[in-house]
Amino acid sequence: MRAQIEYEQMKGDVMMKQVSKIVMVAGATLFSASASWADTLQTHRIPAALAIEAASETVAACAKQGYHETAAVLDADGATIVTLRGDGAGIHTLDSAHDKAYTSVSFKNDTLALAEVAQLAPLAKLPHVMFVGGGVVIKLGDEVIGSIGAAGAPGAKLDDGCAHAGLDKIRDRLK
Repeated sequence: MRAQIEYEQMKGDVMMKQVSKIVMVAGATLFSASASWADTLQTHRIPAALAIEAASETVAACAKQGYHETAAVLDADGATIVTLRGDGAGIHTLDSAHDKAYTSVSFKNDTLALAEVAQLAPLAKLPHVMFVGGGVVIKLGDEVIGSIGAAGAPGAKLDDGCAHAGLDKIRDRLK
């Protein structure tokens, strides 16, 4: 009888261990699944069609003023979506427009505002960073979804104005 009771207790202990393992595995599975869901970030991207329109309007706005402009539109990661070199724009404007857009999206601010902050000077030694007006962030609410870089006008404020014209062209369709 005693052996029967000990056997039943041992059998109960084994079952409890198996149930405990199942519960732990199920819990770990649910925890890792919820952790992976929590690690997923919802992001927005500027579509290529809007990027093309923004670049075209940037170049056109400067052309109306007699400036030979290049515009670059980058996504939130700093990858180029479109670059448009306007008629007569110098070859150097391709790099300048890209670097202004890259700086703007990297620092999540317009480069004209960044240029006024003197303590950023050491960062100007980083590749593709250009603290000169003409880089404008594209936002959806508070989220930076891209940037426009403009280069070629005779002055940073003029480049900035042309980039803002490109942004204004598409702003109401950013969703």
